[in-house]
Amino acid sequence: MDISNLTATIYSLLTVYGLKVVAAIAIFIIGRWVAKAVRNLISRLMAKSDVDETLNKFITSLSYVALLAFVIIAALNQLGVQTASFVAVIGAAGLAVGLALQGSLSNFAAGVLMIIFRPIAVGDYIEGAGVAGTVEEIQIFTTQLATPDNKTIFIPNAKLMGDNIINYTAKGTRRVDFTFGIGYGDDIDKARQVIHQIIAADERILKEPAPAVMVSELADSSVNFAVRVWSSVDDFWNVYFDTLEKVKKQFDTEGISIPYPQQDVHMYQH
Repeated sequence: MDISNLTATIYSLLTVYGLKVVAAIAIFIIGRWVAKAVRNLISRLMAKSDVDETLNKFITSLSYVALLAFVIIAALNQLGVQTASFVAVIGAAGLAVGLALQGSLSNFAAGVLMIIFRPIAVGDYIEGAGVAGTVEEIQIFTTQLATPDNKTIFIPNAKLMGDNIINYTAKGTRRVDFTFGIGYGDDIDKARQVIHQIIAADERILKEPAPAVMVSELADSSVNFAVRVWSSVDDFWNVYFDTLEKVKKQFDTEGISIPYPQQDVHMYQH
């Protein structure tokens, strides 16, 4: 092939494919810029909505990859490459991955719902999926709890959202319930007065809702008081343990008995 024929061939190829190559490159460059702009826009919108940072990064990365794949297919199509097979392969691969990650995807969806609707938050003490603990982190697939004895529990989000969730922290206050028993020979009014004095002296116990001290049961060996007081979530356990100890000590000082189950055995001699 002489130079003139080679030049004519190159010119012909450039005439046919030159504009397509330029257009494909332009589509790729502009498309990638648009994909980045959309990614940044989604990230800013999610940040303003106080969406969890982990979910923010995951969704923005996923949207960028999806848009970039679309741009690459469009650029190849501009070059005349048959992209139907690529789309079919990507669809089949997506279906296979979806089936393989079915459990993970359900956990991801549950994590998104938790972050959007916020039934729990970091720092809440909750009970769910058969365990209880303080929420340390809500991840896209699992929720991390810390138990009172410093164990770490990872719960799949789908399992947690598919069961009842008891959030002990959400309201800010909790009711502390007690049952105190006194002997049948003890003065009920005096015992009630002692309990009220202990409650009134504790600043951690809230005035509203008002504390309640009621006779709840005439049991086999005791007259039982049901005591209901309210405290902040942070003071719950301190109020519970301190009040038990104070009532026991004050009952001893006032001569009020706290009965315990006992049996009388009678022996007959024949």
